[in-house]
Amino acid sequence: MLLQVFLLCLGFVMLVKGSDWFVDGAANLAKKLGIPELIVGLTIVAMGTSMPEAAVSITSALKKNAGITIGNVVGSNILNILIILGITAVITKVPIQKSTLVYEIPYMLAITMVLIVLGLTGGVIGFSEGIILWGLFLAFMIYLFVSAKKGRQDKEERSECSISYIKCVLMILAGGGIVVAGSDIAVDAASYIASQLGMSQRLIGLTIVAFGTSLPELVTSVSAARKGNADIAIGNIVGSNIFNILFIIGTTALICNVPFESRFLIDTGVAVYAGVLLWLGTVRKRELRFPCGIVMLLSYAAYTVYLMV
Repeated sequence: MLLQVFLLCLGFVMLVKGSDWFVDGAANLAKKLGIPELIVGLTIVAMGTSMPEAAVSITSALKKNAGITIGNVVGSNILNILIILGITAVITKVPIQKSTLVYEIPYMLAITMVLIVLGLTGGVIGFSEGIILWGLFLAFMIYLFVSAKKGRQDKEERSECSISYIKCVLMILAGGGIVVAGSDIAVDAASYIASQLGMSQRLIGLTIVAFGTSLPELVTSVSAARKGNADIAIGNIVGSNIFNILFIIGTTALICNVPFESRFLIDTGVAVYAGVLLWLGTVRKRELRFPCGIVMLLSYAAYTVYLMV
């Protein structure tokens, strides 16, 4: 048990250091290329911090154990908003771009509803549903490409950055690798400790594993917000949630059928609630503030109580 506690602490240290490199590399690369930080957050950072969820879900599918996929993704998406953005909002005010309120958050809510509909038709996400999810993923990528191109046109002059392109890329790759490795160590240690304490597999999947695979998003978003890269902080979470549903579940469904049990309806409903709360809490001031952060954290506490009952 002591060894597992040590490994858990080691995993956290790796996550913090790795996220610092990852955020710095991504932010500097955005400056050099003249790409808006929001786009970087929605793409490079979002996909990078979603690697643990992708690894867990796709590996499980290859081992013919895709049942963990929905719980992992939905649990992570709930935690991403209620815990990660909740903690970030308690630490500092987080400005939100108009495009995030008008396009990205509504799109995240829409695809979560699509997941519910697909799950209700037969109780599984099959190959055809996987194609639908991948189609929606490609549509989102096209939207981001157009947004990035427009962002470069709007911002004619690029910010000066003393760090070279190669160093930026190396920081992103090294930071991402350390984040994923740290997450893997932390998840394994936390799962072992939880199982020794008698927690059920469903509770472990929706909380410990979801929290562990969401640790990259947590440390990356808090680090980005504290460094003044708020667009990366918000884009990271929204982009990760979209990526989790469309790419991870979509790819897993192309490999094998993904079971969608009836009990996941409540969990997916909570994911929708979290997205609505984020939108309502930011639409007036275009800022995620302390009060909304507290409501998010209390909401997750209530959800945790539900899981334990």
